[in-house]
Amino acid sequence: MSTTRSILALRSLRVLAFLREPKLFLAKAKIRKDRKWEEFMKPLEGKVAVVAGATRGAGRGIACALGEAGATVYCTGRSIRGKPATGNRPETIEETAEMVTARGGVGIYAQVDHTSADQVNALFERVKSEQKRLDILVNDVWGGDELTEFGKTFWQVSLEKGRLMLERAVFSHIVTSHYAAPLLIESGPGLIVEITDGDSFSYRGNIFYDLVKTSVIRLAFAMARELRKRKITSLALTPGFLRSEAMLEHFGVTEQNWEDGVKKDPNFAWSETPLFVGRAVAALASDPNVFDKSGRVFSSWNLALEYGFTDVDGRRPVFFEEFEKKYKKRPRTCDETFYDYWFDSPDMIEIMFPDWP
Repeated sequence: MSTTRSILALRSLRVLAFLREPKLFLAKAKIRKDRKWEEFMKPLEGKVAVVAGATRGAGRGIACALGEAGATVYCTGRSIRGKPATGNRPETIEETAEMVTARGGVGIYAQVDHTSADQVNALFERVKSEQKRLDILVNDVWGGDELTEFGKTFWQVSLEKGRLMLERAVFSHIVTSHYAAPLLIESGPGLIVEITDGDSFSYRGNIFYDLVKTSVIRLAFAMARELRKRKITSLALTPGFLRSEAMLEHFGVTEQNWEDGVKKDPNFAWSETPLFVGRAVAALASDPNVFDKSGRVFSSWNLALEYGFTDVDGRRPVFFEEFEKKYKKRPRTCDETFYDYWFDSPDMIEIMFPDWP
């Protein structure tokens, strides 16, 4: 199996690709009809968002959902028309910005390499000049598909690929948050969302992939700790089995006939569009009590149950409900016991320097 095929097939613990029980996964997702997305959603008109890594996949879905809620969204990434930055993938940030506008928001594209401090700094200087504020930052920069070597142990992987993945998918998030934070703080209550893979500390199949996806969860926690006195929320969020452009291509289907892909992999029955995790971000950004969630990691499916939104087709895929029914157990997510350890146990810094920072 090629590296690309492996990445798509083993994308994450979100879907646990080792499952192969058709009867379990061919059923439709349950749909709660007690709340409608349109009724729940508070408008985000007047709010300004930056979605870093909005070219495709979750980033594009998040940008579109924020636009759907009325926000002004800066869609950043490296791929522009005529100059693809990720292999032969055709998606561009211009297209994403146009989709945001078509959904009712204001889409603005900005070509940015988020590993470049100068480019990121210039981005937020532009946002400040044009909008005078920033309310939402989503860190979805990834760029690691071609770098991930599933099936190889830490003594077999390419160190150069691993170093580049850490730079693209962790350091880039730090750089972006570094330059965004002053404007977020100046603007008032705000939200930082770190997009990860999985809501547990389970092993993710490759040492560098594992480091990246757990590191951004920890990054959300560390930033929450330093932002706690400024009412800026920092949290991590994972989608489920994402029906991204690359995944649809892998299964040889389109969004219109995606269910044909279930014949190849029963898990695909529980996939979600990128707009599903996008609506999770929009719901968080609209929640006046979102600060209570700061420092934690959440999933699209659990937030859908909490906030009442659905995917574009009216479905609400809750993968692990069915998983637990079949196997009588499930990977342990970061629960209250886990957070008690993080939040209720004073750390050395707090003991030695109670006013820091």
